[in-house]
Amino acid sequence: MELGLTGKRVLITGASRGLGAAMAQHFLQEKAQLRIVARGSEQLHKTESELQKQFGKENIKALKCDCTDANALSELRQSIQDDWQGIDIVVANIGDGRSIPDALPDSEQWSGTWNTNFESSLLTARTFLPMLQESKGCLLFVSSIAGLEAIGAPVDYSTAKAALFALAKNMSRKLAPEVRVNVIAPGNIYFPNGSWDEKIKQDADRVNEIIESTVPMKRFGSVDEIADAALFLCSDRASFITGSALVVDGGQTVGVF
Repeated sequence: MELGLTGKRVLITGASRGLGAAMAQHFLQEKAQLRIVARGSEQLHKTESELQKQFGKENIKALKCDCTDANALSELRQSIQDDWQGIDIVVANIGDGRSIPDALPDSEQWSGTWNTNFESSLLTARTFLPMLQESKGCLLFVSSIAGLEAIGAPVDYSTAKAALFALAKNMSRKLAPEVRVNVIAPGNIYFPNGSWDEKIKQDADRVNEIIESTVPMKRFGSVDEIADAALFLCSDRASFITGSALVVDGGQTVGVF
């Protein structure tokens, strides 16, 4: 299937590893132009080097950026403007599900989780929206099924991810037809050194029990499966899709859409 992504100028945040790195690889396979960013630099530039070997240095560049910092995002926008004179697709992918089990975490804990899982996406959208309006582009938020249903995930994380759905839905109505805004909601996704990998190392039997009992497909999802879904939502093939949430969770959620 031709996705129409050749030559598209794409920014992916939180792209040093896991889902973000997988999406970067898939966009490059479709001959897009990439900028990948993350807060830390060591793993980010390792990923950059690996992708440049496969797809060429001219097609991907990594830039360090803390997406909870409006000034850092402004500098990133200027760098992209200087290089590309615009942008077509922005994927706001930053998130961290690690938290505490309290029913209502204290203010410091809540603020940190909120900034990572919601504010970073809000600031990214605010920073690049004028450029997307100019190109009639696409904005994709990466949320989680934890924002759709009470599945036992941390309360602060779940609340922040739920807010992304409301943000995307409201933005999509106000920005159509110029800019499409969608959300992808992954379920339990495994990748090396990710949160599920850590849990497996701690208690593999318990993790297997959770997956067997809660996921009808009885397995983890892969980063490649999420990346494929994300590329479709950002492609010309999804040109009539905006304000939507695509759930990719092996059937785990039970709500009716």
